[in-house]
Amino acid sequence: PGSGAAARGRGSLGGMSREMAVDGVDESELYPIAILIDELKNEDIQLRLNSIRRLSTIAVALGADRTRCELVPFLNDSIDDEDEVLLAMAEELGKFVPHVGGAQHASCLIPPLETLCAIEEASVRERAVASLNSVAGALSAEHLLAHFVPLVKRLATADWFTSRISACALFSVAYPRVPNGTRAELRSSFKALCRDDTPMVRRAASSALGGFAAVLEKELIKPELLPLFVTLSSDEQDSVRLLAIENCVALGKLLSREEAQSAVLPATRSAASDKSWRVRYCVAEQLVVLADALGQQVAHSELVPAFVKLLRDHEPEVRTAAAFQVTGVCERLTGIGEGGSGGGSADGAGAAGPVPLLQ
Repeated sequence: PGSGAAARGRGSLGGMSREMAVDGVDESELYPIAILIDELKNEDIQLRLNSIRRLSTIAVALGADRTRCELVPFLNDSIDDEDEVLLAMAEELGKFVPHVGGAQHASCLIPPLETLCAIEEASVRERAVASLNSVAGALSAEHLLAHFVPLVKRLATADWFTSRISACALFSVAYPRVPNGTRAELRSSFKALCRDDTPMVRRAASSALGGFAAVLEKELIKPELLPLFVTLSSDEQDSVRLLAIENCVALGKLLSREEAQSAVLPATRSAASDKSWRVRYCVAEQLVVLADALGQQVAHSELVPAFVKLLRDHEPEVRTAAAFQVTGVCERLTGIGEGGSGGGSADGAGAAGPVPLLQ
């Protein structure tokens, strides 16, 4: 992979290291920069990695104009490299806005990051998405609408599933800063990803659902997102279903107590008895925050029976996760740690569920 990047590099950056003469600057000071530029197209992966990690140094020496017009296009043409190099590139590009001339030129960083969003290696994609979100934060509302929103739409409808996975984590950044018409388009795109044929895309959409709900208009959460939440929480793939618990917590914080109980409780109840031990494990891990989201009365009537079952689960990992929650669950049922002792029932039944089982 490195040789292909090197061959193209000779065409696009080949003259850079020979054109480093700058008025008033000693040639000896620029020589190390010229070496770094040459190493960008070296066949040795360690040399390329070293140079990528010092892209900011190269950019400062080249100046904003040449960084935009030569260095960034070269990097975009070099994305057939080793994953380690691409990971470093994705990280560096997220810090590149000042080096390309500031926010007004930040959109030039979108093409290489978009290409990185399609890479098969998950860590590269995740870093590219994080960098894109950072770049989006620097864009003006006008540039966000003109450059970033089309990027999200392209990724969300791409043929290759890795691009669609990457798209899922970009909606929550764009949504609050676009007009209502564009918001409707983004909601439609997100719904399509939640119903994607590829389980990994549905998993990514489920993982992003809580963040998207946090920026959505409150009156739209129930009609727009709750149906998606219900569908994802009953997905045929356990890798998708196990994220339902995190979404239970996220939605529970955004909805009223009554809405949370009617929408979140059925999914919690189902997950606690799921056939997959990994899903039950997630329930056990999140019991305390679920109790906070659903309220003490529901926690006592619904979560305690589920908690007891998890403590008796036939999988040791599930029992262990549940055991770590005993103190937190009992505190919430008796009011300890909630600001006083009045939160429990008069007869002390608040902790009656799990405590006898531990004796």
